[in-house]
Order: sequence, then C-alpha cells, then structure tokens
Amino acid sequence: MGCFSSKPDDASAIRRRPASIGEVAVFVPGLRVPEPLELPPPPLADCLPRRLTERLAVSRTRIASMAAREALAVSRPRWRAITQHGGSTSADLVQALEEYLPVVLGMTKDGSELEDKIQFAWMNQEDDAEETALPSAWYEVLSVVHMMAMLRLSQANSLLLPKTSLEGYHTKVSEENKRASVEVFLKAAGHLECAMQHVLPRMSPEKRKGLPVDLSEGVLRATCMQALGQAIDVQLGLAIDSPKATLAVKRRLACEMVKCWQQAHESIGDLPLLDGWGEKHRLFVKWKHIEAKAAAYYYHGLILDEGNSEKWHRMAVAALLSAEELLRESRTACEAFHAASPVSRQYLVDIIKHLALELGRSMLLFILMMRFFIYAGARCCGDR
Repeated sequence: MGCFSSKPDDASAIRRRPASIGEVAVFVPGLRVPEPLELPPPPLADCLPRRLTERLAVSRTRIASMAAREALAVSRPRWRAITQHGGSTSADLVQALEEYLPVVLGMTKDGSELEDKIQFAWMNQEDDAEETALPSAWYEVLSVVHMMAMLRLSQANSLLLPKTSLEGYHTKVSEENKRASVEVFLKAAGHLECAMQHVLPRMSPEKRKGLPVDLSEGVLRATCMQALGQAIDVQLGLAIDSPKATLAVKRRLACEMVKCWQQAHESIGDLPLLDGWGEKHRLFVKWKHIEAKAAAYYYHGLILDEGNSEKWHRMAVAALLSAEELLRESRTACEAFHAASPVSRQYLVDIIKHLALELGRSMLLFILMMRFFIYAGARCCGDR
C-alpha cells in the first residue's frame, strides 16, 4: 500500500503498479514516497527558519530519489537478489531516514510553533487522490517511521530470497541469513509499535481522519503482527532443521505464530482496502494465518501421540486430520494470494517442503489410525 515514485513526470515507470513481482519470501506492502516540500506563502514563510527549511527540503529530495530506486527493488525482488552485491540501497535509505528524523522531531517539541506550519506531502498509490498532504510535523514523523518499517521488511525479503547462480540454480538460504532476517523483522515490528504507541496519539483526531489507509492504526497493527509472525515462522523453520529442538518447542513456536497472524487478520479484515497492494496484503495475512494453524495442529497432534491411551491417540488423529484440512485450505489461500495483482509466485523449494510435510502427516496419520483401531479392538475383546 504505497507509491513507487516521487515525481510522476520523471519516474512514471516506477509509479505504475507492477503487473508481476516474481517470487517473494516476504510481502512488502509498499513504499510511500515524499513529495517536494511545500512552504506556506509569504509572509508566513518568511517567519520560518531558513536553515531549517533548506535542510528539510534537501533531506526530503535525497530521500525521495533513493526511495525511487529502492522501489524498483521492492517491486522486482528477484532482480535485487541477482544484482545486489555488497552494499544495500535500503540500508542507505534507512540511514538517511535516521538522520532526517531528529530534524523533524525538533519541530514537535513542546512550545514549538513549527508543528503545523509546513505542509508535508507523501505519495500514496492506494489513495484515489494519490497524494496525502497534512500541515503536521507528526504526520511527517509517522510517514518516516512507516517507511523505515517497510524498508526493514524489504531487507528481510532480500535475506530470505535464495540467490541465483550463474547456471540458473537457486542456492539454499543460509542459516546466517535466516537468523539475520529474524532481527530485521523485530526491528520492523519495533518501528510500527513506536508509530502506534508514540506517534499516532500525538496527532489530533481531525488529522488522524485525514491519514491514508496504510497509516491507519489497523494496517499498522496488522503489519506489525505480520513482522512478528514471520520472525517466528523463520524460527520455527530453524527449529525443524535442528535435531535438538523438541516437539514442545516447535508446538510453542507454532502457537505463538497463530496468535500473531490471528491479530493481524483481525486488524486488517474489515478495513476499506482498495484492489492492488491493499487486497494482496489482506490475502497474504489470511494465507499465513491458515498455514500457522495447520502447523500448530500438526505439532499438537505429534505430542498427543506420545500418550499411552486410546483417548490420547483419538485426539492425535483428530488434530492431524484438522492439520490436513487446514493445509489444503492454506494452499487455496496461497494460490489466491499469488494470483492477486500484482501477481507473484511461490518458491518451488517451499512447495516441495509442503509436499514433504503432507506426506509425513499422511504416513503418520495412517499409523495413528492403525494404533487407534488396535486399541479399540483390544478394548472390545477385553469387554467380551
């Protein structure tokens, strides 16, 4: 939910919504890009500190230029995975935002007369007007913090995309990258939590009504929970690959993941999102929520199977049957997400993992059913 350009005349190709974004590991709702600074007309403009306005204008122009380049990588994640060597555009942009943020915060100090003197405009692709402008320094702070969070999600996406070799093969995502992505997800969640707890409350109800939908509390909370949910998702994947991780640990991670995606689903479910990035975001949350529930039922069933009674095995069969049903439902939701505009596709390696899990569940389900019938048969014979 955002725009890919700061100037429609010099970057119209970036501003257009991409028809396809290829393979993605993390759905990034999109970037909102700052428009050129609008100063009030004289004589009010003459009362503003010239040094401050010049610094604001230069910083925003630099950020807009860097954001336009970053937006190309966000809309073409595979291109980034192939071409990026060493430096990171998103990391440079985050640093620029971190340097800019104290300047804007200086306008919000108690007693400052600058809080509502400058009109700040940001481009928002999901808004019919395409631009939201408010005379509020807190709106500028909110937009900056939101962009930092989206850039963190973009960084996590880059870390979790398998690189493509010269021969065209996908290399396996390293454990180091997976662990690094968890830290990046937590940073994104921290930015969004800060926006909800410390920035939104500082804005008047009238100005909050004028915010674009992607800066509404519901979308901010949904994206925050998404970041936490995907961090746990990666941790669960690491636990699955670790022979030291117990079933109890895996079930706990899966249950925590369900809680995060449940909150994200509740926060974004009833919002008036437009077609495009907004609707695709909703479909992504729905898909991951169902997938998380399937994992939770699966590991719960495995733990129940450790019991030594007919009741425990019957409950284990029921849990695994639920996991099977949810897995099929998650595939349908996955297909709906990837088919939604802009279209995307899932990794073949992920599909293979899902098929392997399904086969393992089916085999285990058959064994559990056989145990159940053996217990039931033995019980019937004993009653006779």
